[in-house]
Amino acid sequence: QVQLVESGGGLVQPGGSLRLSCAASGSIFVINTMGWYRQAPGKQRELVAEITSGGSTNYLDPVKGRFTISRDNAKNTVYLQMNSLKPEDTAVYYCNAEVLAKLFPAIARDYWGQGTQVTVSS
Repeated sequence: QVQLVESGGGLVQPGGSLRLSCAASGSIFVINTMGWYRQAPGKQRELVAEITSGGSTNYLDPVKGRFTISRDNAKNTVYLQMNSLKPEDTAVYYCNAEVLAKLFPAIARDYWGQGTQVTVSS
C-alpha cells in the first residue's frame, strides 16, 4: 500500500511563513497529481493547490501570490510554501496524491496524508 506522511504545520503569527512537506512511500509506480487541501472548523474541505507530474499548477484564489506548491519526483514529495499567512488560512491541511501502484498500475487511486494543523493567530 501507499502512505503519505505530512510535516511542517504549526502556530505562526499573521504575516509569517510555513513550509509543509508530504512524502509518499510504498508500492508506488507513478504519482500523477499531488495536492494540498484544507478544512477549517464548520467549513467544507477545499483544494488549496495542486501540481501535475509535468509541473502544471492550480491555486485557490485567496492563496494566489502567497502560496507556492512544488514537488520533487525523485523523492515522491510535494511541498507547500506558505508566505504572508493570514488568520483565515487556519485549518487542517491534508496532502493528497493520485498514485499508480506497482502491483496494479492500470488504475489510479487517491491517497491522503494524516493532516497537519496550521494555526495563524496573534
